Amino acid sequence: MRIAEIRPEPNWVLSIVADDGRVGSFDLKPYLGYEAFSNLRDHSEFMKISNGGYFVEWDCGADLSADTIEARWRIVGKAAQQTMADTREQNRSRSERGR
Repeated sequence: MRIAEIRPEPNWVLSIVADDGRVGSFDLKPYLGYEAFSNLRDHSEFMKISNGGYFVEWDCGADLSADTIEARWRIVGKAAQQTMADTREQNRSRSERGR
């Protein structure tokens, strides 16, 4: 799975759109007991997330692979096709700027 969009929500949940259009949520609360994720107990740190496509990473250094997310997320539907096309174009533009 490649992550097209990620958005942190209240209560330590991530809203995710995969590049194939699946939409789901991932509950991070079970991970907050681990040392690697301890800084994310501070909700302001949890909100500082970056999408790496095949992983997500927080400013504090904690990260999760897309495989881990896919294995444990709850799928809630499919994204609209136009939204997915817009997301792909935005990702392409970001990649080109980074070159």
